Amino acid sequence: MSINEHPPQDEPKARLHVPVLLDTCIDVMQPKQAESYLDLTAGYGGHAAAFLAKTNAYSNAVLVDRDQMAINELAVFEQKGATLLHTDFVSAAQALREQGRQFDLIFVDLGVSSPQLDRAERGFSFSMDGPLDMRMDQRLEKNAATLVNTAREAELVRIITMYGEERTSVAKRIAKAIIAQRPFSSTKELSDCVLGTHRGSWQRTHPATRTFQALRIAVNDELGQLETLLRCIPDLLTVGGRVGILSFHSLEDRLVKRFFKEHAEAGYEADLDVLTKKPIDGATHDVHNPRSRSAKLRVAVKK
Repeated sequence: MSINEHPPQDEPKARLHVPVLLDTCIDVMQPKQAESYLDLTAGYGGHAAAFLAKTNAYSNAVLVDRDQMAINELAVFEQKGATLLHTDFVSAAQALREQGRQFDLIFVDLGVSSPQLDRAERGFSFSMDGPLDMRMDQRLEKNAATLVNTAREAELVRIITMYGEERTSVAKRIAKAIIAQRPFSSTKELSDCVLGTHRGSWQRTHPATRTFQALRIAVNDELGQLETLLRCIPDLLTVGGRVGILSFHSLEDRLVKRFFKEHAEAGYEADLDVLTKKPIDGATHDVHNPRSRSAKLRVAVKK
């Protein structure tokens, strides 16, 4: 049986969140006994449990998440000596860098966790009716409803095309419909609005998928956070330390690919070697996990 099928009995339960590409992450990053571990998106502890089972160095581990629900689940690691940080990964990375901390293993999973997606009250899903929220950190002032109900039409078009990678003509139809039908307070209201703008038939991908992705990225400043985080990574790695980053859409993967490439091709000043010349994709290497379908793993090592 694989690690994600049978986590340690006292770790967070796998039913909460099946870790994506778990065995592959372990195989490529090769955690070793006593190595220090930084998980900047620890979530419900699936990847952390597997890495720490290999390192057995809980006191040298730092687990970060901005979701209070996740922090509650991660308390079992704190009891074993790990440090928990309830903050976003940029704030954590910057603080750790200022402290001069370095780690042998750094892991970043940029996906939205299953409990966030599957709980209607978190407002991420267009398939379940709930408040139009989408905040990963519920301490944030502005949620998706604030954005949808106050943004100008041009701003909505920009968000849907840039972050949802929707065609401009489609984004304009959606934005006009949102302006005409707002205010919105629930995911179903917004989903129905977007669906009403759709022309023709659709099968696997719901017409609201790209709009919901775009709003989630905008609400949580996901790409801005990622760009800032990447600049911190080399300073946080020990020589020989490995960083693995799981992305779930092309916008994220493009940023990670460019960052790794720039740092690997900087001549004498190059500080990273890329271990995955091409990203490892979940659709091929984690076929039994539906959440892996769009995942891409890139790994690099510090020279």
